[in-house]
Amino acid sequence: MWLPFHTVCLGSRTVSRRSVAAALLKCSKHRDNVSLFSHSAAAQTCKALQFRNHGDPSKVVQLEDVDLPPIGEKDVLVKMLAAPINPADINMIQGTYAILPDLPAVGGNEGVAQVVEVGRNVTSLKTGDWVIPKDAGLGTWRTEAVVAEGDVISLPNDIPLLSAATLGVNPCTAFRMLSDFEELKPGDSVIQNAANSGVGQAVIQIAAARGINTINVVRDRPEFTQLSDRLKAIGGTHVIKEEALRRPEMRELFKTCPKPKLALNGVGGQSATELLRHLQFGGSMVTYGGMAKKPVTVPVSALIFKDVKVRGFWVTQWKRDHSSDGRAFRAMLDELCQLIRQGKLTAPACTELSLQDFNKALDAAMQPFTSAKQVFIM
Repeated sequence: MWLPFHTVCLGSRTVSRRSVAAALLKCSKHRDNVSLFSHSAAAQTCKALQFRNHGDPSKVVQLEDVDLPPIGEKDVLVKMLAAPINPADINMIQGTYAILPDLPAVGGNEGVAQVVEVGRNVTSLKTGDWVIPKDAGLGTWRTEAVVAEGDVISLPNDIPLLSAATLGVNPCTAFRMLSDFEELKPGDSVIQNAANSGVGQAVIQIAAARGINTINVVRDRPEFTQLSDRLKAIGGTHVIKEEALRRPEMRELFKTCPKPKLALNGVGGQSATELLRHLQFGGSMVTYGGMAKKPVTVPVSALIFKDVKVRGFWVTQWKRDHSSDGRAFRAMLDELCQLIRQGKLTAPACTELSLQDFNKALDAAMQPFTSAKQVFIM
C-alpha cells in the first residue's frame, strides 16, 4: 500500500497487500529529462491529480503540488510516462467502486513508468526499466513516484508507449477470460457486448490470434458502419447491433459459425440476458462490467435446459490471488507483449493529453459512445 509521509501526500490505497515505503512526485515537463532525476530532488515539488472527497470528477479532482519523499532501500524512483483513464478510475473517484482509497488520493490505476533511481537493496529492477503497477490503487496520474520494488513489474521497452500504458488492465482481463472459463479451440466462437470497449477490442485481437470467432455486439449509433469496419479490421468476425440479438437474422449468422461457448458481459441488464440466449449448451457467461447499471437477469430456462454457467471476473482479484507467485502474471505479460511485437495486439484508439488538460480528459472519458481512450502523457 501507499503510505503518506505528509498530509498533502497521497496514501493511495490500503487495499493493496504489498508494502510500499511512500509515494509521491516530482515535477518534470519533458520525458527526456528522466536521466536527470536523482535522490537529491526529493525536496522539490511536483504535480499530481488528487481528489480529497468522492464525487463528480469534474468537481473534486485537482492538479496539486506534492513532495517527493526519500527513496528507501527497497524502493525505486519512477517517472510516469503515460497513464490512461479507465471506467474504474472514474468509479473510484465517485466513490462507487469495490475498493476505495484513503483520502486524499491520486487518481489512476494503470500506466507505464520508467525507473529513474533504485534503492541500494533493489535487485529485480535497474535504471531505465519500464514498469507497470502489479495491483490497483497506486495512483498513476502523477509525474513521479517512489514505490516499493515489489509493487511494480517490468515490461520490455521495445513495445509502443500507448500499448505499455494500457496493458495492465484491459488486455489482461481479456486474456484471462478467454483462457480460464472455457476450453476454446480454433474455430470456436465467443460472443461479447461492449465490443468497442478497451476489453472488447483486446478480446477481438487475442481471440483472432488464437483462431477463435468473435460475435461483437455494440449499441446502435450514427457511425455504426465505421465502427463495424474498424472492429473487423482488428480481427472481429461479426459485428452486430444490440437489437439484432432478438431478431431471426441471428439464425443466419449461426449458419456461418458455431454457437458460442463463451459470452463476455460488460454491460448487464437486457443485453446480458440476450447474450445468454445464444450460448450453446453448457456454455459460460462471464460478467466483468456493468455499464448499464442494471442487474443481470438469468432466464430459468437457460439454467434448466441449457445448463449455462454464470460467472464473474475481476482482474484485480486475479492479480491478488496470484501475487505470492508472480510466474502466471509474468507469463501472461510476456505472451501479450509478443502479440504486440507481432502486430496482433494494438492499443485502443487514444487521445493524448497533459495533466494540465485533466478537465477536458475527464469530461471526454465520461461521454457516452466514447471512441477513444483518454491518456495522460507526462
